[in-house]
Amino acid sequence: MLLLSLTLSLVLLGSSWGCGVPAIKPALSFSQRIVNGENAVPGSWPWQVSLQDSSGFHFCGGSLISQSWVVTAAHCNVSPGRHFVVLGEHDLSSNAEPLQVLSISQAITHPSWNPTTMNNDVTLLKLASPAQYTTRISPVCLASSNEALTEGLTCVTTGWGRLSGVGNVTPAHLRQVALPLVTVNQCRQYWGSDITDSMICAGGAGASSCQGDSGGPLVCQKGNTWVLIGIVSWGTKDCNVRAPAVYTLVSKFSAWINQVIAYN
Repeated sequence: MLLLSLTLSLVLLGSSWGCGVPAIKPALSFSQRIVNGENAVPGSWPWQVSLQDSSGFHFCGGSLISQSWVVTAAHCNVSPGRHFVVLGEHDLSSNAEPLQVLSISQAITHPSWNPTTMNNDVTLLKLASPAQYTTRISPVCLASSNEALTEGLTCVTTGWGRLSGVGNVTPAHLRQVALPLVTVNQCRQYWGSDITDSMICAGGAGASSCQGDSGGPLVCQKGNTWVLIGIVSWGTKDCNVRAPAVYTLVSKFSAWINQVIAYN
């Protein structure tokens, strides 16, 4: 009951919703693998963004971090005039969902983004009008610059990306998969010097992100709060579930993100 009254008071205040606490609880089964993932509970990842073109085609994911800002991957090449942020999306094939489709006023890519090495793969999107928080739309907490990643954290990536590395089958429903974090050393054993200290790896244990998941969240649960640890960046062409997928390490960019938000 306490939780209910707390949620109610947040609605009444209409102000600072807490970050990283979904009003609709996610249901995770750890046996599942988004290649080898499972459908998410609708609304349970309320910061998940679908980036779409004017025809409604989903091409990348993103994460809502405040009423006016979304974080995604630089390699998604978001163009403010041509692309839109869609919030509250679960079933891409449905026209009956309570969506917010918002225009983008600015796309600010990290000045050191390198498309050749995929280093510093992060872009901030400023929304032309602020998102309205609902039970299905609320922000994720941003990793702090000194975010500690301990062994045994529960981490999850979500998206509408391809279901396998072969063929072009994409799901209508938002998918989720729980993934183990992989140490930098373990990741370098697979990828070598391609792994910089601006990246974090996860997976390699029978599950993977795939094309179309790019820009979306890798979140880890700390207490009852979900924190944005990574941004889906790159991996094997065939989404090999035995290879660790690579994510932009958000804690390396939290100072830059806060600075950009403060100045814009």
